[in-house]
Amino acid sequence: MKYRTMVMYVEIGCFVASLCGWILVCSTLATEYWTFSEMGSIVLTTSNYYSNLWTDCISHTTGVSDCKDYPSVLALPVFLHTFRALAICAVITGFFSGVLTLTGMKCTKIGGTETANARVTFFGAVTYLVSGFCGMITYSWWANKVITEFVDPNFRAQKFDIGAAVFVGWGDSIVLICGCAVLGFFPGKEALPSSTPKRPWRPHTCVSSRTRRTYMVPPSSSRVTLVPPLFYEGRNSRPTRPTTRTGQTFSRDSFV
Repeated sequence: MKYRTMVMYVEIGCFVASLCGWILVCSTLATEYWTFSEMGSIVLTTSNYYSNLWTDCISHTTGVSDCKDYPSVLALPVFLHTFRALAICAVITGFFSGVLTLTGMKCTKIGGTETANARVTFFGAVTYLVSGFCGMITYSWWANKVITEFVDPNFRAQKFDIGAAVFVGWGDSIVLICGCAVLGFFPGKEALPSSTPKRPWRPHTCVSSRTRRTYMVPPSSSRVTLVPPLFYEGRNSRPTRPTTRTGQTFSRDSFV
């Protein structure tokens, strides 16, 4: 299998996984079960309270349920505005990332050159990553708030449990982050080449201290160490001094 074909199949799989994660993240915004609480000791009078980012709901065991929107947007606490902003950012960035990724994938052939398509796909994967982190922060912060209020002994208001939508959102965000991380790996290698230029290969050399000659190591995979003939060549290159004996003799009076 060719490299381009393998990358194309990987992109298709990661795009489908990221798209499914984004769709499920969007579906959790319309689900009421972000928090859940049950009150009542008798089965016939049990009431269930549940809420999300937009409404508060109550249901009875008789089958009657009623939901009420928050009365005023300006009267809401700051943390609820933050949750809404993060959730909307996750939806919007996921939509644009899907468009970018679908445009730059190798199987669509919509863009121009291979490098341009790789850059578009890489930016789409980065936008998917932002969407996944926005969703993960929203669900984790919401769960932390619910748990903090539940274990706080000084909290006198009604306490809630974590709803099913938060667990679904955690799973969707993990799928979205993992899918976009793999999706942006191969296009990132093509779109963002290495910044360090490749230097031309030069053979290794060594210089002898005696003969002042340069020896080049051959490009072989053998582990044999080549040693320049320092000893023998240096010994032979020494000039031999002739040993001459003079027959001249000196007496003791010649040094006076």
